[in-house]
Amino acid sequence: MKIKLIVVGKLKEKYLKEGIGEYCKRMSTMLPLELIELSDEKIPDHASEKEQEAVKYREGQKILARIQEGDKVVLLSIQGQLMSSEELALLVKEAEVYGTRNLVFVIGGSLGLSQEVYQRSDIQVSFGRMTLPHQLMRLVLVEQIYRAQMINRGSAYHK
Repeated sequence: MKIKLIVVGKLKEKYLKEGIGEYCKRMSTMLPLELIELSDEKIPDHASEKEQEAVKYREGQKILARIQEGDKVVLLSIQGQLMSSEELALLVKEAEVYGTRNLVFVIGGSLGLSQEVYQRSDIQVSFGRMTLPHQLMRLVLVEQIYRAQMINRGSAYHK
């Protein structure tokens, strides 16, 4: 099984790149992890609701183009279900046990995700009700995926 992170927008901050790189390096001995950065769409100043929906639709089409049949898709959404690290570990373990080809985590753009992406998802997960910058959320997600692997391996990393 491979874990894929599909994210909208390019990461600019060096410290976040280094943190994500460190966890990806640690993961390399366990499960392959692929980070797919998609370009975000330009949002017009004072965009109408219709224009915002059009941006989400275009970003959604880019996301859907990277998802394959048989992939298990996990959306990060503030409206999703709250999940503990142990529950995330179980989700990863079950995906491996049931022969999932790719476990795909999706972080949308600044406007959120299109309805088409929500319809394709298998589960929506929230890391809390606070709003975090999408770039920071990438680091948090990669750390939690690493933590899930450590939990599944019985490591002391998760205390």
